[in-house]
This record gives sequence, C-alpha cells and structure tokens, in this order.
Amino acid sequence: MASLGSASNLSLLPNNPCRNRESPSLHLSSYSLSGFTQKLVTAASCTKTVGVGVTRATAQVAEAVVVDKEEKSRVLRVGVICGGPSAERGISLNSARSVLDHIQGEDLHVSCYYIDAHFNAFAISSAQVYSNTPSDFDFKLESLAQGFQSLSEFAEHLAGSVDIVFPVIHGRFGEDGGIQELLEKYNVPFVGTGSKECRQAFDKYDASMGLSKHGFVTVPSFLVQGSEVNPDELSEWFAGNHLDPNTGKVVVKPARAGSSIGVTVAYGVNDSLTKANEIISQGIDDRVLVELFLEGGSEFTAIVLDVGHGFDCQPVVLLPTEVELQFQGSGDVREKDAIFNYRRKYLPTQQVAYHTPPRFPIEIIQSIREGASLLFQRLGLRDFARIDGWFLPSSTKALASSEDKFGMTEFGTVLFTDINLISGMEQTSFLFQQASKVGFSHSNILRSIIHRACLRFPELATYSSKSGQLQKKSKSSKLNDTSEGRQGFRKVFVIFGGDTSERQVSLMSGTNVWLNLQGFDDLDVTPCLLARSIDHSSTTDSDKTDPNVSSIEVWSLPYSLVLRHTTEEVLDACMEAIEPARAALTSHLRNQVMNELAEGLMKHGWFTGFDIADELPVRYSLKEWIQFAKEVEATVFIAVHGGIGEDGTLQSLLGAEGIPYTGPGVTASKICMDKVATSLALDHLRDEGVLTINKDVKKKEDLLKMPILQTWNDLISKLQCETLCIKPARDGCSTGVARLCCAEDLAVYTKALDDCLLRIPPNSFSKAHGMIEMPNPPPELLIFEPFVETDEIVLSSKTVSENSQRLLWEGHSRWVEVTVGVIGKRGSMHSLSPSITVKETGDILSLEEKFQGGTGINLTPPPVSIISNEALGRCKQRIELIANTLQLEGFSRIDAFVNVDSGEVLIIEVNTVPGMTPSTVLIHQALAEQLPIYPHQFFRTLLDLASERVV
Repeated sequence: MASLGSASNLSLLPNNPCRNRESPSLHLSSYSLSGFTQKLVTAASCTKTVGVGVTRATAQVAEAVVVDKEEKSRVLRVGVICGGPSAERGISLNSARSVLDHIQGEDLHVSCYYIDAHFNAFAISSAQVYSNTPSDFDFKLESLAQGFQSLSEFAEHLAGSVDIVFPVIHGRFGEDGGIQELLEKYNVPFVGTGSKECRQAFDKYDASMGLSKHGFVTVPSFLVQGSEVNPDELSEWFAGNHLDPNTGKVVVKPARAGSSIGVTVAYGVNDSLTKANEIISQGIDDRVLVELFLEGGSEFTAIVLDVGHGFDCQPVVLLPTEVELQFQGSGDVREKDAIFNYRRKYLPTQQVAYHTPPRFPIEIIQSIREGASLLFQRLGLRDFARIDGWFLPSSTKALASSEDKFGMTEFGTVLFTDINLISGMEQTSFLFQQASKVGFSHSNILRSIIHRACLRFPELATYSSKSGQLQKKSKSSKLNDTSEGRQGFRKVFVIFGGDTSERQVSLMSGTNVWLNLQGFDDLDVTPCLLARSIDHSSTTDSDKTDPNVSSIEVWSLPYSLVLRHTTEEVLDACMEAIEPARAALTSHLRNQVMNELAEGLMKHGWFTGFDIADELPVRYSLKEWIQFAKEVEATVFIAVHGGIGEDGTLQSLLGAEGIPYTGPGVTASKICMDKVATSLALDHLRDEGVLTINKDVKKKEDLLKMPILQTWNDLISKLQCETLCIKPARDGCSTGVARLCCAEDLAVYTKALDDCLLRIPPNSFSKAHGMIEMPNPPPELLIFEPFVETDEIVLSSKTVSENSQRLLWEGHSRWVEVTVGVIGKRGSMHSLSPSITVKETGDILSLEEKFQGGTGINLTPPPVSIISNEALGRCKQRIELIANTLQLEGFSRIDAFVNVDSGEVLIIEVNTVPGMTPSTVLIHQALAEQLPIYPHQFFRTLLDLASERVV
C-alpha cells in the first residue's frame, strides 16, 4: 500500500508528466501480473478532482498515515467508521464505500475503521471497504487488519490519529448514541447528533412520545417490552383505537432496530403478540412497537441539512421523496400487507417507485418541510438527518387527535414516524437523490456536512474558515452541448438500461461507471439510458431481438435523474421532468430550497456554491444518438446487460460508424450470448483441461404443451443425471436460474412461465432456495443441463474464540464454483484472481448475492485451504485460453467450476458485459492484484482499451 500511495501522489508534483496530459491511456502489450498492475497504478496519477475538490489519485489510501506539520495544517483527517452489530451492517459498508469515494482529496484524508458484530474495532484498508459484505473479511480480520484490545483503546487511537469522525454505522451502536457516547468520552469530534439526543430519537417509542409532547400528531402505538405482556392491555389498546381484537390490522416493528429490520404486519391481538415475540426471540430487540396500519396513506422521507454556525441550528429540509409501492400485472400478486421493507429499500425492484418532490398538494409539501425542520430543532439533532413519515389525505379515516397539533391540515394529516440519524449513503440513496435535486453533487453534500460539523469544534475552525472545496467545473450532461468536447474534453457516453430482466442491474452498473469516470479531468461523461420507445412498449419478444432502431430510444440524463433504483423510475422521472406543470412545480420548490440553503451556506468560507445544474433530459432515437456519438468523437462505455447490449447488435451499430466502444466485438458477443454456441466454440479444448457441460434446449411453448413427467424423464435420460439446472438460453446470468430435483419442480417452473410470474417465492421447489427473479417477458428458449454438485463452503463462528469465524469445507467432490474477470487486448487477455462466492440460501446464487452490496460472501482470492496456488495458476491459464479462443477483448467475466486439485475448468458461461456495480466481484479481483487496482483506475483502463481496440 505504501508504493500505491506514492504512485497516487504523483499528480501533486509540479513536474508530473501526467499532470497536463489530455487523455492518459494505457498500452497493455504485456500482461505479466506485476507489469499489468504497474501500468494501471501509473494511470491513477492522471486523475482529476471529483466533485468539489476531491482528487481521485489519493482516494485509495485509507490507512492512517503520518503527515508532516505543514501538510497537517491543511489536510483534514477524517475517520470513517462502519459495521456494527445490527443487521444493517452490510448497508453500512456500502455507505462507507460511497463516503470514501466522494470525500477523499488533497485537502481531506480518509482513514477507515470497522466494528464487528461483537464490538471489536479494527483499522481496515480501503480495499476491504470495497468488499461486498463484512462477511467477506470478518474471518480474516485478525491477519489483515489492525485490531484494538478494547473500544477505549480504539477511541484513544482516534483521538490521536484523526481530526473528526464520520460514523456510518446504521442501527444499533451507530444511531442509538453508543458510538457517540464513546467519542464524547474521549473528546473526539464527530459528525452528527450527540449521544443523549440519539438515544431518544432512535427509540421509536420514546421518539413518538417526545414528538407528541412537542405538539406533533403521532401514530397511536403500544409498547411490548420483554415477554411479560398482558394480552388484556393490548386488547384495551385495540378497542381504544377502534380495531377489532381478532382482525385489526397493525404494524409490528422493533423500537430500536433502524427503519427496515423486522418490520411486519399483524392482524389482531394474538397475531401481534406472536410477531412481537418473534422479534424478541430472534434477538432483534426486546422493545417492540405495535402501531396502527395507516390505510390509504402515502409514505415520504425528507433529508434535513443544518446550515447554521457552531451550535446555532439552521435546518433546511430538502425536497421530500414520496415512496410508492407498485405491483405489476397478474404475475405479481398484490400483497394486502405490503410495506416498505428491507428488500424494497435496498434492492432494485419494480415493487417501489420514488417521486421527488412528492405528488402531494404543495401545501402538504410545505407542511412536511416545516414540520421536519421544527422536529430537527426540538429534538436537538445536528448536521443532517433523514425523517420518515406519512401523509393521510383528508379522504382517509382521520386519526383521533387535537386540531391544534402540528400536522393537521385541511388537505389531510402529516405524521412523522421514524428519525434516521445516520441516513443510508449508497450511491442512489435518498440523501444523494434529494441533494442532487437542489444543486449538490455527492461530494459537495458530504463535504458540506463534514465542514458544518467542524464548526462546532474550535480546534477545527481553521479547516472551515477558508475554502477547502475547490469548485468543480460544472459540465453539462446533455449530448447536444458539444462545445466542451471540442475544447479538450474527451467525450464518453455511458449507456445502460435496456429491456431485459437485468436492466435494473444495468442501471446500477452504469451509475457506478459514470460516477467513477467523472473523476478524470480530461473526460466529459454523459449518462445515457437505453429504452424501448414508448410507442413500441407492447412489442413481442421476437420484436425485441430485431435490431430495427426505430423501436429503440436513448435518453441523455441530467445528474439527478440517474440516481434512481429502476429504469422504469428513470423513464417516469424523465417524463415528469418534461411535463410542463410538474417541471414548473419542481423548479419552484428547487429555487425555494436553494435560496434557503444559500442563506446559511454562503456565510461559510468553505462553501463555494452549488455544482449541479438544473437540466432537463433529452430524448433521441438510437440512430440519432449514434450520430451524435460520431459527431463529437465519443467513446461509448457499454453497461447494457443482455439484449442488444450483449448480443452484438449495439456493437455492430457502433462499429459501422467507427465509434469506439468497450468490451468484446460483434462476433465474440454473439457467441457468448448464446450459451450453446459458447460450449461448441470451446468443445475442442477438452485436452487442454477446458470442459463443457452437456445441454438440451427446449422451446417454452413445447414445455407448456408436453406432459411434465414425460419431459422430465426425457431430460434426465438424455443428460444422464438426476438433478437439472434450468436457465434462459439468451437472458442474463442472474435471472430464471433454478435447480430442479423432480418432475414436480419442473411443473412449478413451467407454471411460473405460463403465469408470467416476476419472481418465484422462496422454497417453492422441493429443495430449499431463495427468491428467484424471473425474466420479463418469459424466455422463449430454455436450457437444461446437469446440475453440477460442488462442495459446500460455509462460514462458522463456532470456533475456539466466539468472536472469530472460520471457513468450513469438506472437499468431497473437489469442485468449486468460481467467477473470474478477464481484461486486456484481443489475443492477450489477462486473468484476474478468481472468486468463490459462498451461497447463503439454496444452490443457485440469487440476484442479491451476485450484485447487491451487503449480501453474499465472496472469497477473493480463493483460500489456499481450498485450492492451492499451483492449481489456481493452472486455472487462470485455462481462463486466459478460454478468453483468447473466444476472441474476447476489453473485459468480460467467466463463470466456471474448477477442480481444486488439477485446476481443470468446467465452463458455465461467459458474460461480455458483466455486472459493474459497486460491489461486483470484478472490483474485488482487481483489488487483489499484486498492486491493487481501485475502481476508478479499473474503469478508466476499460475505457482506454476501447480506444485501442482491434476493429
């Protein structure tokens, strides 16, 4: 890491040759491990300021460093603490990753710390922050990280090593006052609310009581504490709130477990007590809240930013967001007790949509903003917070409340229900969505929060008395603004979306690539959404394989519209943005909020203005968009998974116009998209240790017509196996894949196809499994192949030390499943270190385990206790042989089974546009290279390879 830090600081030297280089590129002619990574690290020194004064070149050094006196006087040392004991610790890691990405700079140095589930504290590297989940490194902490003997020793270390702490622990110990009390005891400055105020605001019952005392309307609630609860008391509460004791609908949730964990719906007294006891017995919390279910209401959330000085509070509420639960078609059964739960909050899904600002009367929006501001002040909150609540229109059943309570209006009732003291900070979180609507980039809002916190501590006043935020030049994201492209900026169009079942993952990938490439001062990066034309939204599946560009369009997106969870939401936001009445309302509210913010922020020397312009999306046909790309000499970064983004169609259209693009060419894309063609192309490599799996392809219509038992018997006879794996023939790698153990399982899957189900519920088959996301529309062709039995790998905490974990692997079959990235030029592809992904439920990796941060466990590189270095080396050689045989270039991901003794490879599939989300294994593998390759370096390398591609 020391050598990496030295390389990173090259950009600060006056004679650095990369300093004024217009378009740094890599010449990857040789791919030895050390040479390959060295070239990447050299390119890192050519990076730019990200957001407001954030130099990417320094973004990778996360360990505590010793700085000289001169540098100490100008560099603010920030300690980011993540993890914690709650179930949201994985989300906490995502937040830490996002904070690290967007605040590190020449004037601000970040050190990363982690607290595990047992309250053990560690200083960790930034590479560990890019892990998918804490479980990726929990079992390796003792050997990889600096541990502290106690929390007291940890606090003493912080007092001497950082200037201010930014806690990003969600839930217990992060928002309940625990970490704050520790920091206060050792006089360590920190961002956010103090310990006493945290304790009251975090406990939902105490907070509700406090809000009621302060004059706010609150949701009627009943506290279940411990196991000694008198059912008669709860029955009286039901009766007092006009609820039937047998069927009355309520929400049951932990009082102290964040806003998403353990929240459920119950009916009647007995069901309520049963679910409350489940929460208690699971150890989530021993205080459980029973609340009225707010029928007919709309949920909202609002970010509050304090722009005052010192201890003078001046809260400004940003544009609130309406949370709308959605249900699509007959294949998605409407849940009568649907709530905004953990899955809907953190996984891209069409089950929820967000509207910023809400589609409420403007008087209600103003009431939400006014109420959240009052709440922030009266509860003594600091710096920032997220406040959730409900709007009950006047047409719904009114709550029994005094009319002089805040929240009662002629249009309905506004209630505040949850106070989030450390809001989630993932790339598309509410914090960044709402901040971007009023002129803040990710970097700008985070740095504003940190600088505001510094104002409370006299010893940090010098860091906030002058501008430490070097204003980033605002670049228009519209395609028709070509002037900058002609004045030295290299144009890059990042395209994502599409209409396959992986379009939501594509949105995550494209957003991540776009944010990372923004970190280079020679690039002008435009995010672009590929979508089926609204006029052709009802096309059939056969139409979707037709490269006729008249049915496809591309939207050039402004900053704020990219930060969404689904492509449908992005499209809806685009339509809303260009709808005159809606656009006028948003503009009016935006200006109002920005004026309030400016009134406070402009008094501070460190704030130099807003950096996100108020722009509208622009709509193009695919032909028009390609012509724009050609006109401005843009390079296209393809992040469209499946469909025309991965089957060679988009590559062919771009190549015909001479437009450089990332990833493999037309022929390789076509072959790899077809899993059967991939196997045939590699079949001759058997003697080289590359094996393929027997396959049988069937049409969906034949499956629906033929007797299930006959089909099953035919398949197991032809494939000579007892258990099958079924997957779409031409869809993405993460949807519609299931293990079938019997004819009854095949019947369940076939019915799901016939019913056009969007998902198959957990444990629908004979063998336990998790949620299976299905392609929409259902695939026309399906592949059957033998299910390959691999050795189960599990993490166990039942070791000599109860605070440690270890891998358990019996190794009977000697085969493990791996995924590995390949990168480079055609004919000389380099294999990164393979990853073993440990499945948490069932036998097939879920969508979450593959792409969603905070879930799944990736072992990168594979432990030597599972596969030796010699076998791993042979495996990588065969992976490179596969890549070169298929004529891959740029980058791709290969999924396979590997024999841990021989290194033989049994190919599963090749993804020519692999997932590029913040938690993708490709990043883990790049970080595992001899010299770690950090995300922005990695994506820049892929971009530069596109410019050097063999046409």
